[in-house]
Amino acid sequence: MVNIIWVFLTVIGIIFAMVNGTMDQVNEAIFNGAAEAVTLCIGLISVLVFWLGMMKIAEDAGLLKKLSLLFRPIVKKLFPDVPNDHPAMGYILSNMMANMFGLGNAATPLGIKAMEELKRLNGGLDVASRSMITFLAINTSSITLIPTMVIAIRMKYESASPTEIVGPTLIASFCSAIGAIIIDRYFYYRRKKKA
Repeated sequence: MVNIIWVFLTVIGIIFAMVNGTMDQVNEAIFNGAAEAVTLCIGLISVLVFWLGMMKIAEDAGLLKKLSLLFRPIVKKLFPDVPNDHPAMGYILSNMMANMFGLGNAATPLGIKAMEELKRLNGGLDVASRSMITFLAINTSSITLIPTMVIAIRMKYESASPTEIVGPTLIASFCSAIGAIIIDRYFYYRRKKKA
């Protein structure tokens, strides 16, 4: 559906440019936008590689394990259906740690593995389990301590203070995570009452 919307918007934009005689500006915007996207991606790769390296150092030093142990009681309350020693719990915790450091790109493969393990726990059914829904809500709204990618983009465009986004991001992501958990639990208990 999203692909259809994008195609529709593109076609409408091109037709509008043809009618208004601004096709040369559209062509210039397309090529400049493509060049800017490539430049931006290459710049962000260096930041991503740096933070992934930091995550690997933290993992080797045992910091991630300690953080996981710290957050395990909270995660266990959020995912009571997942056994402590199940691989899904490790992937969920790793995904949450990557998201906390603003590494959404690194968190994505961990999130996919977590969902695969949660599906396995759900008996391989195509219907989402309680834990799968909760994980999706938390993953989407995750708390971000250091928004590394946003800071990198702000640095790329020469922001006067690229790190001033940290405080607002922490507050906003904390509120969104709490909101997601509340909504998740509300609908879970509402559905449970109806059953």
